[in-house]
Amino acid sequence: MNLSTFDLNLLRVLDALLTEGSTVRAGARIGLSQPAVSAALGRLRGALGDPLFVRRGAGLEPTDFATAIAPEVRALLEQIERTLTVPRFDPATATNAFRMSGTDYFGELLMPRLADRLSREAPGVKAILVDLVTEAYIDSIETHAVDIALMPWIGEIPDRFHWRPFAWAGFVLAARQGHPRLARADVVAGDEVPLELFCDLGHIVMSPEGRLETLSDETLKAMGRDRRAVMSMPYFSSIYHAVSESDLVALLPTRLAERVAAKAGLSLFRPPIPITPVLLIMVWKATASSNAAHRWFRDTVAQELAWLNQGEPDLPQGFEG
Repeated sequence: MNLSTFDLNLLRVLDALLTEGSTVRAGARIGLSQPAVSAALGRLRGALGDPLFVRRGAGLEPTDFATAIAPEVRALLEQIERTLTVPRFDPATATNAFRMSGTDYFGELLMPRLADRLSREAPGVKAILVDLVTEAYIDSIETHAVDIALMPWIGEIPDRFHWRPFAWAGFVLAARQGHPRLARADVVAGDEVPLELFCDLGHIVMSPEGRLETLSDETLKAMGRDRRAVMSMPYFSSIYHAVSESDLVALLPTRLAERVAAKAGLSLFRPPIPITPVLLIMVWKATASSNAAHRWFRDTVAQELAWLNQGEPDLPQGFEG
């Protein structure tokens, strides 16, 4: 028999005939008409070189060859069905390890919530957060086997990836409590810092690449002003600790600043310039969209990040797979 020309659908007909012993009942079993089953039986006989069945009264009796291959045919069909069936995912018994890339912003605002969720619902699942450099956000998914990249929207997302937005991130100015220059200017927490003072204070800039300028500096330049950036760090946690122990200030994401302000001894102020909120998204390989385990994990992460957008504008549409 030439397997390359053999129609594997004929195995379903053969299995139904072996089970039912009748072309009519076999057809009803697999949704074919009696003539279609008879035609398929003729093709089977030609392909396998054996009559397969002989007429016995109103039914069909399998030949010795058909009887001998019946268990193998049934086992083969069951194996094909198992192979093509999408596996179920049970978080309670799963032992998967998922890798996410993102800054320490997510270490502070996501991971504690995720730790609690996983300990209750999926104790065997491992969640790994790795840091990244801004320009490698998308590349990290492929080069570092990352399941989900948590990142700011950077424009067009290549078709080989899917994405979904989860929050807008605004910014506030953070300074240590009792900051002398802000106190002398009678600026209290929640106030807008005067532009002249804002520009003259020493600023710490968050930049994984070590830059001293951000989009805020472009805004200031458009106003004919600039600020005094004196330090750059790749981690938000390092920045707010340095701010809390010096007279330097920093623009921090609002949710992060609100979370750490009390324990870090920070006061939060409104910056005197418009700062466009950043759209935060999760990105993953399109080939993983239908993976049950991956879908469960990204849905879980999205649910634990949803609080970040409370009170913020509605999110744009992304791929919600």
